[in-house]
Amino acid sequence: MKKLILILLCSFVFETLTAQAPFSRGVNLTNWFQASSPGKIQFRKFTKKDFNNIKSLGCDVIRLPINLHAMTNGAPNYTIDPLFLTFLDSAVNWAEDLHLYLLIDNHTFDPATSTDPQIGQVLVKVWPQLAQRYKDRSDYILYEVLNEPHGIADQLWGEIQQQAIDAIRAVDTKHTIIVGPANWNSYHNLSQMPVYTDNNLLYTFHFYDPFVFTHQGAGWNTPPMTTLSGVPFPYDAATMPPCPPDLAGTWVEQAMNSYPEQGNVAYVHSLLDIAINFRNSRNVNIFCGEFGVYIPNSDTADRVYWYQEVKDYLEAGNIPWTTWDYKGTFGLFEKGSHEVFESDLNVPLLNALDFNVPEQHSYMVLPDTTGFIIYDDYIEQGIEEATYSTTTLDYYSTLFPNNNYYCIYWTGGQQYTTVALDFVPDRDFSQLVDSAFALDMIIRGNVAGIKFDARFMDTKTDDPNDHPWRMRTTFQDNSPPWDKRWHHVHVPLKDFTEQGAWDNGSWYNPEGKFDWKAIDRFEIVAEYASMTEKELWFDNIIVTNLDTATIIETGTLGIQQPSEAQGWNILSVSPNPVSNETLIRYSLTKSCSLRLSIFDLHGRLVKNLADQYQTEGNYSLPWKGEDVSGHKVPAGMYLCLMETPLSNKYVKIIMP
Repeated sequence: MKKLILILLCSFVFETLTAQAPFSRGVNLTNWFQASSPGKIQFRKFTKKDFNNIKSLGCDVIRLPINLHAMTNGAPNYTIDPLFLTFLDSAVNWAEDLHLYLLIDNHTFDPATSTDPQIGQVLVKVWPQLAQRYKDRSDYILYEVLNEPHGIADQLWGEIQQQAIDAIRAVDTKHTIIVGPANWNSYHNLSQMPVYTDNNLLYTFHFYDPFVFTHQGAGWNTPPMTTLSGVPFPYDAATMPPCPPDLAGTWVEQAMNSYPEQGNVAYVHSLLDIAINFRNSRNVNIFCGEFGVYIPNSDTADRVYWYQEVKDYLEAGNIPWTTWDYKGTFGLFEKGSHEVFESDLNVPLLNALDFNVPEQHSYMVLPDTTGFIIYDDYIEQGIEEATYSTTTLDYYSTLFPNNNYYCIYWTGGQQYTTVALDFVPDRDFSQLVDSAFALDMIIRGNVAGIKFDARFMDTKTDDPNDHPWRMRTTFQDNSPPWDKRWHHVHVPLKDFTEQGAWDNGSWYNPEGKFDWKAIDRFEIVAEYASMTEKELWFDNIIVTNLDTATIIETGTLGIQQPSEAQGWNILSVSPNPVSNETLIRYSLTKSCSLRLSIFDLHGRLVKNLADQYQTEGNYSLPWKGEDVSGHKVPAGMYLCLMETPLSNKYVKIIMP
């Protein structure tokens, strides 16, 4: 009987020691919410489709780095901006819908600046706000207190982290909290953490060793390692490079001198054992929140080998992980590619990580044959914000957008100030030009005398005689008038005129070489004068062959507000983007016939929701994202059109 009890006890201890996080493997989704303010977040950079793509690789978790403290109004209250919470809500919804764990990572982090000893004053303000918002959400949501605290004493950081835990638990006793050590979340410092009494914690560490291999070429270290290249893994005397002269006498040279002993799998395993031993001695749950190799200066095969060995040992030790990162300089895509999921994944790396490998196709720039959105509430996916001059620019202005929630606001800056939107990958407009497509948008200006260009730029090739040629159209007084009201403009692409090119400090006059087959970017530029005291708003920037946009004056910059006597109809959709169902709300100020329909962007009817005579009042109708046959519509953009004798109105619906 005693023998049976001993066996059961040993079994219980083993189960306790090896119990870990509810997830196993995933990625960091970087450079999305790591912005300097909510307004700098390009929301559609990632969509629910990206979450689904990540899941299809075999991932069950996404770590979401957030520059959280920059998402607030600052001291003393650090109130989180509602715009950011709207964005984060979408990520939370997508993760829950797809049964992906989402780690909300407070990535308020500057590698060049030590962690402020007073940072606890911020943490105890921001975390209760997030905890209050998500305390009733599913267990798929986890909170990570702070990424890589550094330059702060272990004991002090341990005390500050306890304060953050207490602040969260005062609001939310349900969700798992991720805690980590000082010294950049180093496995060496795990043992210096306090013995926290909370029984719903997950301990994290990061792994980037040997550092001279994983970070060769990186410029954010001290000293910068940009000149270091070609360090192999494992160590190979025949291919090992010498220490660059600018790194002589630094810790980098010392690490390179030690590399014959440390640049091997056995040494990597011995370092990971430190984390495993911590887990076993403390009887706590751990996971590796980051590991990876910087792409630019590392050998691809050596990089893949390192990932294989680290991943295998983590999993042998029953340690869940999230690799740094999905897209980016440590990512899962081929070096120098456009990071297109269907064509650019690094297949050997996916195999090394034991990810599923989706079918890959050689990437080709095919001509666009249908219209597409550049901006409508958000910059469209596949377009990167690339403004390169000082200006006041807000992509989320709520000052009477033409419809929906936001419009672009632009003011200030000197002559040649530019709003730049970069197509990634480049696009082929050749068939659009031949098929009468146009640049279509809604514009509003505040004073007479505004004059600016909208232009497309083609791609500069390797030909020394080629330049980034421009094709432009000019807007000025009376085209449209700048009267503080919205105006619809529709300029056929064939009516644009070639402007020339600015390249490497020199101007080149037009030579008839503009290439509609290789469009690099769209720009709005103060070509003729500064924007001082001049204000412009833009909404619904679209390339289309339809000249059907509707002006909806939700308010006119202090001139007049819409009134019931004018017969204004209110139309809104919430939630938007749509998860499973959305509610379409509208009001009628007069009794009339009404038709409410859903269309795709090609103008094809998806479903009629209402077609009848209705009395004045407020109404709401649900739409479950289904067509007339009851089938779920594909992801994309749709239009909800309300037609009455008083006026027609529409609102865009996002199906992620």
